[in-house]
Amino acid sequence: MDKLPDLTPLRLAEDRLELLDQRRLPGAEEWIVCRDAGEVARAIEEMVVRGAPAIGIAAAYGLYLGCRRLGARGQDAAARGQLRARLTATRPTARNLFWALERMEAAARAHVQLTPEAFLGRLRAEAEAIWAEDVAANRAIAEHGAHPIGRGARILTHCNAGALATGGYGTALGVVRRAHEAGKGPVVLACETRPLLQGARLTAWELARDGIPVTLIADSMAAYFLGRGEVDLVLVGADRIAANGDTANKIGTYALAVLAAAHSVPFYVAAPTSTLDGALEDGTGIIIEHRHPDEVLCLAGVRIAPAGVPAANPAFDVTPHRYITAIITERGVHRPPFRRSLAAE
Repeated sequence: MDKLPDLTPLRLAEDRLELLDQRRLPGAEEWIVCRDAGEVARAIEEMVVRGAPAIGIAAAYGLYLGCRRLGARGQDAAARGQLRARLTATRPTARNLFWALERMEAAARAHVQLTPEAFLGRLRAEAEAIWAEDVAANRAIAEHGAHPIGRGARILTHCNAGALATGGYGTALGVVRRAHEAGKGPVVLACETRPLLQGARLTAWELARDGIPVTLIADSMAAYFLGRGEVDLVLVGADRIAANGDTANKIGTYALAVLAAAHSVPFYVAAPTSTLDGALEDGTGIIIEHRHPDEVLCLAGVRIAPAGVPAANPAFDVTPHRYITAIITERGVHRPPFRRSLAAE
């Protein structure tokens, strides 16, 4: 990559992957070093790195590191299959994870006859290309998405779809960032995004860092602000998008989409084409990750619920396409019917 993004959650080196530990933000900026596929897999599972595009990049580099550790055995399809199985088992909802690993395997098969050193070089180059292309896609998404945003737009967002969730720059927050750079003066209402508070910890941190006005609200306050006419549009990212436009995103997104429709407020999704899953007819086929109940039962390591009380913790929900005004990708702004407008992707 010719130029690193201003903010990125990943740093790539020949023998390691360094990940900005997003569990520690905004209190501390610490980097975790991963030297093999298993360490990358654990970092994904434990939310050191998160966000569908960033997970895909990390997994791609994890496969390279795994093959590097295996040496000549990395050119064996069965050995690579074990590495891919470990990485794909980390988080089932994000399409980018599977897309990136499929692309890495295709590169491996295309260069399997090379010397071990040249083979590894090709794998590393492919992982780096996935990262660079994601940054370029983010900037293109930002250009397409920022164009229709009016001056002083009041934007409601959920979770974190910024530089921290991608290779750099961001998808939904990339649109906000580009509108800010263009002098449009957007202002943001950021939902805190329980249970892990990615909106409070990460989105607010990113926007404040860039000097973009942001006000944090509890998730349950969204209806209040929509009802008062204080939101011009809702803008979120995505982890997987089905052929008909049904979209999986952080839990709570579906509720925001319904609220936006009830108040006639546009609802936009911003995501790269690597998030699209044309093999799925609709959102019913999207596997929803269920995470450990302690993420709900505890806050900052302190239990907040009575002992013995169970908790459910689905990490994502699926927003039906009928609630989505448009889906913004690096190739443009796609409007209903999504099965037709997304088909060219």
